[in-house]
Amino acid sequence: MTFALHPDVSTADTEYGIVLLDGRDGRYLQLNGTAATAFRALLDGGTVEQAAERLTTTFDVAPDRAGQDVERLVAKLVALKVVAG
Repeated sequence: MTFALHPDVSTADTEYGIVLLDGRDGRYLQLNGTAATAFRALLDGGTVEQAAERLTTTFDVAPDRAGQDVERLVAKLVALKVVAG
């Protein structure tokens, strides 16, 4: 699955992660540092597995937990229509 940010969604890095602004309805979404790491990996063209691997090398998290977390993040972002995947 290849990820692409919706054209009406912009991002801003913060000291706590990333904030996404959906220009269609003014909704803000804040991703914490862990979610931001996975999000960046996905937007860089990585797979869910590669994003999970990045989490395990950056944070103290088990591989199976990282995979589940990335899958949940993907599902949420797709459901909110801020990314196309």
